[in-house]
Amino acid sequence: MTELRNIEADLAQFRTRVVVAGLGVLLAFGLIAARMVYLQVVRHDDLLAQAESNRTAVLPVVPNRGQILDRHGRVLATNFSAYTLEITPSKVSDLDATIEALGDIVEVQPRDKRRFRKLLEESHRFDSLPLRTRLTDEEVARFTAQRYRFPGVEVRARLIRQYPHGEVASHVIGYIGRINQREKTRIEEWPEEEQANYRGTEYIGKLGAEQSYERELHGITGFERVETSAGGRAVRSLANTPATPGNTVVLAIDIQLQKLVEDMFGTRRGALVAIDPRNGEVLAFVSKPTFDPNLFVEGIDVENWRALNESLDKPLLNRALRGTYPPGSTYKPFMSLAALETGTRSASTTINDPGFWMFGNHRFRSHGDTSLGAVDLHRSIVKSSNTYYYSLANEMGVDLMHDFMKPLGFGQITGIDLRGEVRGVLPSQAWKRNAYKRPEQKRWYAGETISLGIGQGYNNFTMLQLAHAMATLANGGVKYPPHLTLATEDVVTRERTPPRVPQAINLGYKPEHVRAVLGAMHAVTTEGTSARVFAGAGYHSGGKTGTAQAVTIGQKDRYDVRKLEEHQRDHSLYVAFAPMEQPRVALAVVVENAGFGSAHAAPIARRVFDYLLMDQYPNAQDLAAVQKGLAASPIGTPLKASTMPWPPVDEATPDAP
Repeated sequence: MTELRNIEADLAQFRTRVVVAGLGVLLAFGLIAARMVYLQVVRHDDLLAQAESNRTAVLPVVPNRGQILDRHGRVLATNFSAYTLEITPSKVSDLDATIEALGDIVEVQPRDKRRFRKLLEESHRFDSLPLRTRLTDEEVARFTAQRYRFPGVEVRARLIRQYPHGEVASHVIGYIGRINQREKTRIEEWPEEEQANYRGTEYIGKLGAEQSYERELHGITGFERVETSAGGRAVRSLANTPATPGNTVVLAIDIQLQKLVEDMFGTRRGALVAIDPRNGEVLAFVSKPTFDPNLFVEGIDVENWRALNESLDKPLLNRALRGTYPPGSTYKPFMSLAALETGTRSASTTINDPGFWMFGNHRFRSHGDTSLGAVDLHRSIVKSSNTYYYSLANEMGVDLMHDFMKPLGFGQITGIDLRGEVRGVLPSQAWKRNAYKRPEQKRWYAGETISLGIGQGYNNFTMLQLAHAMATLANGGVKYPPHLTLATEDVVTRERTPPRVPQAINLGYKPEHVRAVLGAMHAVTTEGTSARVFAGAGYHSGGKTGTAQAVTIGQKDRYDVRKLEEHQRDHSLYVAFAPMEQPRVALAVVVENAGFGSAHAAPIARRVFDYLLMDQYPNAQDLAAVQKGLAASPIGTPLKASTMPWPPVDEATPDAP
């Protein structure tokens, strides 16, 4: 019996173990089944995406950058296709040895190495950096045959930005360059959609229209899904979302006029802005000296960068936008208008000009100390009387002058569609209190007002502001905001969209006051300081010469150009409009340290009007005469469109494939 009970106990224990084991097995299979359900059902989409990402890669497709054209359709910025030899530093064990070895296959010049080192300092080691650009087909073939020797080195087809006209209009067009760390940080602050549009993009607009219209020119990035091997190399394309090329930006400038003006400046420094007063379109926007934007496209080398930055002429400074100058006597027409509009003087008010003006014991001199006798408003502009405007400034006071000049745009941001515009200085008592620290500096002294009347003293404006004011005056007081762009053109639909420009503002000047000032300016070109320059012109125009001090000359000293360094000599200025009856162009020009406005600045204005109004383009002899400052140089020979030194619109440089 005892044995029987033991057997039954063993059997019961065995059954219990079997049941427990069975339950354990069932539980294990249940867990496996649950895990399979979780992986196959719940996590299916996520795991499928991970598996797909291991097998495939999504690559951004960088769009072709849009073109930049002038108002007549001439190409100012475009792209061409070329092969580049690129190195990813993180994939190269010995960078120096690799570069030396590559030099045996393709030509690698010292400047290529210097540029590569500069890019290496500014980039991550995981970036693909160009060592050589514009490889020939033979060089591509030689490298391809020995590619196995160079892990981390690739030949890639790139679209390279090109500026067909080189240095012409470089400050307006701008240039592109590799995205630096500061720009990457700024992009990271953009909305996610805009950030995604710059994935894979290595270049961005750095200056001029390239910078201001970056988002229009960039286009929309596409994406390509490719199947990859275990080593990460693309095997085949699975799906493709094509990139949309950037839009075309059409500028209002005439590149042929731009080149004409730049040629006339020669080696001189200065600036010119020409505006259509009827709509605010900028026809020419010149800053001299210029630079070649093509130098920046592939990464500028150290030698060229040093030459541009260390030059005393500062070629990278946009003088039309950021250079500020005292306007000199070009300020007098605006002072005359202020006198009439504020009721300070009438057009017939006459004063005696003995060649100087006394304020207390201080003698304010006229140029050359020449007496003009009885002077009214008309004669004050034609003969450029300093005494008339010394006394006028004293009568008006600094704050009244400030309040009148501010709506004309002096000392104000015009809002032109270029970044980096400076404000300049339109002085007032409030301005001085904010500009200086010491109490004695904050105070406005009555004697400081006098020189403001002839465009000296604290007055400091850009040529853009001066041209803008001239355009407003020529347009009867109707002020159009200046803008460089005519339209952006959709690359797909070819539909043009004009820029958003604020509405014109009518400053409300009395027509008789405007006529009095413009009539006097016309007399400047027929009997005044620029009469010789505009003799024989086939149109009527108005203008005003100006000579602005670069350094202060003592009241007891005489201006002697022979005793001054070149950069200390007076600036030559001219403001003008034409034609007299219905002005189509207004301009302001400064030639730095060139002396009298009639000798250097006015001849440039004459050639601008000849080109725009008479279709005349000066020949080489005429250009040389203007460059030498010969005010009475001969007028250019009329040229037909077919003989202009530029291709017709339909023959402009085509876009690269």
